Amino acid sequence: MTTEAVAAEGIPDKVPVEVPIEPARRGTRRLARIWADLVTLARPVQWTKNVLVIPLAAASGASWDAGALLRTGWAVIVFCLASSMVYVINDIADRDLDRAHPAKRMRPIASGRISASGARIYAGALALLLCMAAFAGPTMHLWPLAAYVALNLAYSRWLKHVPLVDICVVSAGFGLRVLQGYAATGGDFSGWFLVAVLTGCMVLIAGKRRHELTTAGTAHRPALRGYNVALLDQVLAVSAILAVLSFLLYLRHDAPIGDLHNLLPALAAPLALFGVFRYLQSVLVRRRGADPVRTLMRDRLLIADALLLGAAVLTALIVESSS
Repeated sequence: MTTEAVAAEGIPDKVPVEVPIEPARRGTRRLARIWADLVTLARPVQWTKNVLVIPLAAASGASWDAGALLRTGWAVIVFCLASSMVYVINDIADRDLDRAHPAKRMRPIASGRISASGARIYAGALALLLCMAAFAGPTMHLWPLAAYVALNLAYSRWLKHVPLVDICVVSAGFGLRVLQGYAATGGDFSGWFLVAVLTGCMVLIAGKRRHELTTAGTAHRPALRGYNVALLDQVLAVSAILAVLSFLLYLRHDAPIGDLHNLLPALAAPLALFGVFRYLQSVLVRRRGADPVRTLMRDRLLIADALLLGAAVLTALIVESSS
């Protein structure tokens, strides 16, 4: 049949042929998606909490020799493994509730991309790695790590459903990170510093609860039924005041800064207040705070303020240690 005849009868000159995707390529893509979901479950972005909080015990004036550095780094590693394991267990427990949340329903377990049984195997593997890292690492007290795991297992089971208790438990997790830092560095313990960390974390968590309450309702988190905006605003205000006051009291009484114990609090006060006010502005005015870590890390003014505050404290520590 000629080309003219083909065209006359309406038969296309070239028939497109659908080329099937190779099974190997499909398998590679599926494996890549599974790995991506497993990484998402581990929440590596949240490891920032461990990297930033555990070394804070260095502010106690601990001696930073090679052993202290090794123990601190190892403490960060085991806490990253522990927190990832806790996130996976919590996502397993919350998979039905997460499906009622506009964003959390896309999480790997809630969306069904990772089955609950597969996630349990993953959590077991992380637990095994955690135990191996804890026993293979340098000698130091690990009771804060053990307390963190036990507390968060209780949180995943039922404490997260108790209003106010849920905020306190999450804050306690940060306090245990600081205590693990003290255990790693051997620095002098400061009660005022621990209070500053606990109450500062309460500001972040209360801001997150407020954002959840005002944007997604209470269906995905039963504990939110015990809150309202007015209560969370009070929690934010009280926690913010205590965080700034306890931090300044730490600088005045416990920080190893010698003769600078009068000058440094005066310099740090406006920076600490600005940081708290800026975060409150993000939560109350800009309606952010769903993820405190991302809120903090994406705000250039907050980062600059934290760097200035950290530089002031670090300079005072260096001046005192060299005098």
